[in-house]
Amino acid sequence: MQYAEALDYLYSRLPVFHRIGPKALKPGLGNTLALCDAMGNPHRRFRSIHVAGTNGKGSSSHMLAAIYQSAGYRVGLYTSPHLKSFTERIRLNGQPMAEEAVAHFVTTYQTLIESIEPSFFEVTVAMAFDYFARQQVDLAIIETGLGGRLDSTNVIIPEASLITNIAFDHTDILGDTLPQIAAEKAGIIKAGVPVVVGESNPVTALVFSHTAEVLHAPLSFADVRYTVQDNGVQAGKREVLVKRPEEKEEQVYQLDLVGSYQLKNLPAVLAIVDILQPLWPVPAEARRNGLAKVSELTGLKGRFQTLQTTPMVIADTAHNEAGLAALLETIAPFSYRMLRIILGLVADKDRSRLLDSLPQQAVYYFCQAQTPRSLSADLLQTEAAHANRIGAAFPDVNVALTAALADASPDDLILVTGSNYTIAELTNL
Repeated sequence: MQYAEALDYLYSRLPVFHRIGPKALKPGLGNTLALCDAMGNPHRRFRSIHVAGTNGKGSSSHMLAAIYQSAGYRVGLYTSPHLKSFTERIRLNGQPMAEEAVAHFVTTYQTLIESIEPSFFEVTVAMAFDYFARQQVDLAIIETGLGGRLDSTNVIIPEASLITNIAFDHTDILGDTLPQIAAEKAGIIKAGVPVVVGESNPVTALVFSHTAEVLHAPLSFADVRYTVQDNGVQAGKREVLVKRPEEKEEQVYQLDLVGSYQLKNLPAVLAIVDILQPLWPVPAEARRNGLAKVSELTGLKGRFQTLQTTPMVIADTAHNEAGLAALLETIAPFSYRMLRIILGLVADKDRSRLLDSLPQQAVYYFCQAQTPRSLSADLLQTEAAHANRIGAAFPDVNVALTAALADASPDDLILVTGSNYTIAELTNL
């Protein structure tokens, strides 16, 4: 089986969340455990860090990978969804898994897959674990897909767990209150394993504290452990000063991920590195170098990524109310004549609050990704008009961007956002 055949097999035979939404989910860890058991339990043959959270878990995972790569470790990185190529989901020191390796895995385990009938995500997780075990990684950074407790990745026993934050997203699956969502994310906490929560919130802190106490898992809240000062963006990097209360000196970091929301991700990432220092020592210079070159070292795209400068075009994968609020906070200091927002959403979101959170004083270009989960541009245009967000509808993101560029003055700002799948289809990403 060649790569194209293997990919077609995975997409056509298995239920895929990013195409059909919640109907693709197969709750529970049974299928993943069955796959891993038949493969010799690869998830037990490498050490890992487990990352969950509503927003920021992808950026945090890539930051951790970049830091440990800079320190000379052999680092596996599993994230989802991908933007351009399926192989982006499974990386070794920043390099995507070879297409031939994907084809070999599917060919080898086709009979097993058909006997268990797992989801697309369950197979992908098993593939990543098998790859990392075979590649004998020093550590693997494993990002959850959705939630935590019942997420397929939750079969691992990591060296540390990271939960970035809790906000409203996938409420039809994870619950419609923050404590309910926090309880699902807290499901990655393991007995005796240190856990870092990036953002403390009185509404959810008790959930994490209770779970950690029951499991005797050392718990840290990163925004309590560190103070962060933002010095703004200079020469394409965001300068950040970080200090722990017990230390006299501040640490200065130049982040190539310049979104202001990275100020909330950074303390949690540093906390994980501090906690695991006895296991995987990281010199201060490796931290600085890794954080300055995350995109270069790990291939991360779509996080406040500048596509061009005149007019300024920025692509960001923000896809829920909290994520879009953080994106708008990042552009608040910017000077521009007109804000133009290219927006494409998936259909299984609570769109009313999301649309209300967007600025009225902007010109909108509504589009849709070429996936069954995508909300039609015409329906999005209609719903946005009811919220007094006015714009035209376009069949895809590239047509919308062409129209926005044609309308724009050199000093306008164009944001492309709303969905991973919208960003993925940009031709010049």
